[in-house]
Amino acid sequence: MESVMSTTPAQNAPPAVSETTSKLNLEITQAAVDAIGLQIAKRGRAETALRVGIRGGGCSGFSYVIEFHDGPPNARDVVYDRTATNGSAVRIVVDKKSLLYLNGSMLEWEKTLMRQGFKFVNPNEKSNCGCGTSFTV
Repeated sequence: MESVMSTTPAQNAPPAVSETTSKLNLEITQAAVDAIGLQIAKRGRAETALRVGIRGGGCSGFSYVIEFHDGPPNARDVVYDRTATNGSAVRIVVDKKSLLYLNGSMLEWEKTLMRQGFKFVNPNEKSNCGCGTSFTV
């Protein structure tokens, strides 16, 4: 359930964020919330959340990260509490540094004949690799 993408040293600087930007945000579709809820239920552990973010690496510079996070969020995490269609509580956590790169993005759940999984629609991406697992800003 983890997808990792990376960055080269020249591309490690966070995108410029205006001082007038009062809140960084990540949109999460209801289909993604429902898929997260199902995965957390399968895991069967109390206080499990889904951590999303980015890491340096991969062929284009940055990689998206999607992984389980057990226990309370870290002090500098931004927490998104949502409710799945079945009524279950779903928690998504994002570290603030990753949120600089994910600001304005949408986390979707995509299910097609060829693949199913999470997909980021990120307006901060300038380019991505051919394999679709890393990007540059």
